[in-house]
Amino acid sequence: MVKLIGKTISTVAVLLLFFYFAWIYIIPKLSQHEQKKFSKNEETRFVKRVVDGDTFVLENGERVRMLGIDTPEKFQSSKLDRDVERSGEDKKTIQKLGEMASEFTKKLIDKKKVILVPEPDYEDKDRYGRLLRYVYLDDGTFVNKKIVEEGYANAYRRYKISKLDEFIKAEKDARENKRGLWGSIEGLRQFEAK
Repeated sequence: MVKLIGKTISTVAVLLLFFYFAWIYIIPKLSQHEQKKFSKNEETRFVKRVVDGDTFVLENGERVRMLGIDTPEKFQSSKLDRDVERSGEDKKTIQKLGEMASEFTKKLIDKKKVILVPEPDYEDKDRYGRLLRYVYLDDGTFVNKKIVEEGYANAYRRYKISKLDEFIKAEKDARENKRGLWGSIEGLRQFEAK
C-alpha cells in the first residue's frame, strides 16, 4: 500500500512538472508560431465600431475596408444605386440586406481585437482613405472569408487579389446552400408588396 501511494505521488509530481514546463516553455512558443503565420506587416488593433458589412472603424479612428468582399449597401448613396441596378432589387430590399450583413459583421468583430494584414504589392488605402486589409480574429478566423462563407457578402471581382479564388468558391458554396442573404429572408416580402 505504501509503495502504491509512493508511485502515485511520484506520477503526479512528474505530471505536474511536465505541465509546468509546457506552460512556461512550449505554449508561448506555439502562440508565437501561430502569430507568425501572417505577414510581417500585420497590425493588431481593436474595432471601435462596425460601419457596414465590409467596413469598420478602429480605436485610433482609422477606417478599414475588408479586401475582396462586397456587402449590400445600407446607406443612401451612389453605391446603393449601383447595387439596385446590378441586382434588379429595389432600394428598400438592398438596404434591408445591407443591415443584415452589417449585423453579422458586428457580431463577428465589434469591440474585438483583430489582426489586419495587407495584400502584398497592393494599394494600402482606397480612394476614400480606408485601409484595405484582410482581417483575422485571434483564434485564426479569417473574417473576410467567413462573411462570404456565411452568405453575407459577394466576392468582389473587380480587382485581382491573391485570395479572390478562395472568396469566389466560398460565395458559390453559400449560394448553393442558401446561407445568409442567399436564403429565405424574413421581412423581405413586405418590401416586395410595396
